[in-house]
Amino acid sequence: MSNETIWWIAFGVFVFAMLALDLFVFHRKAHVIKLREALIWSSIWVSLALLFCLGIFLTFGADRALKFLTAYLVEESLSVDNLFVFLMIFTYFSVPANVQHKVLFWGILGALIMRGIFIVTGLTIVESLHWVIYVFGAFLVFTGLRLVLGKDRQVHPEKNPLLRLACRFMPVTSDYRKDHFFCFENGRRMATPLFLVVLVVETTDIIFAVDSIPAVLSITLDPFVVYTSNIFAILGLRAIYFALAGATLHLRYLPFGLAAILTFLGLKMITSGFYKLPTGAALGVVAGILTIAIVASILRPKQKEFLHLPPSDTAERHFTPVCKVEDKNQ
Repeated sequence: MSNETIWWIAFGVFVFAMLALDLFVFHRKAHVIKLREALIWSSIWVSLALLFCLGIFLTFGADRALKFLTAYLVEESLSVDNLFVFLMIFTYFSVPANVQHKVLFWGILGALIMRGIFIVTGLTIVESLHWVIYVFGAFLVFTGLRLVLGKDRQVHPEKNPLLRLACRFMPVTSDYRKDHFFCFENGRRMATPLFLVVLVVETTDIIFAVDSIPAVLSITLDPFVVYTSNIFAILGLRAIYFALAGATLHLRYLPFGLAAILTFLGLKMITSGFYKLPTGAALGVVAGILTIAIVASILRPKQKEFLHLPPSDTAERHFTPVCKVEDKNQ
């Protein structure tokens, strides 16, 4: 059995064990994630990713470890911007704070599968049709421009096709039932709004993957590095959400920094045919852009809201009646 096969098996066991501990031990009961707990878990996930990188360095060498570190930093950076979208979804549906972790857990569990499918598909396409890498590069540049213009910061759950389909064929309760996805009411099985929120989170991750997979492929085409860096970023996303969701609203220049990173990675892919940028240089550029965006946001805090959250009925915690919108359209 080769070293890489052993690492694939060990990584799979590690992910399964951590998810089991998370669901059945540390968060067995629904509760509000406080800042201290979120910061501790964020530190744990980042530390585990760095230890994993050290293991890659000791087993496979510096070049592969550097590619993992760069890919992880890129994926984690893009994940931070995803926090805005999660915040908008939870606000739109008035999701109680004590069940938000459960929503993210099942959303991320689905993301592990979807990312694997996207990565295999992307790598297969690039290996079969190498010119597609230039299309991916152009797409990243386009995505960066859209991010600057604020086009990727809109959430319209009522237009989500999967949500509309669920509302058409599935009875839904008008309010939340603790942390349950389904319940029995008047003798029939009904979905709760929490189940619909998971559907929105799952479909939103597909949109995230469309951006993040080409971005990581601009760093390396190594399947092991691409997948593990993605998964580490996803696994740490829940803790980072609860630690930084509020703080990210004050990082006015972060979207511009992420747009610059996507544009840089896109140009890197487009020019890869005649110039190979060293991985260390790419890591330095990505880290430098992030540092500048964060420092600039601290030195010049926002004067007005640049992110418009949808109104929410936080007092009654009632489900926004998206299904009623579907009914009117029938």
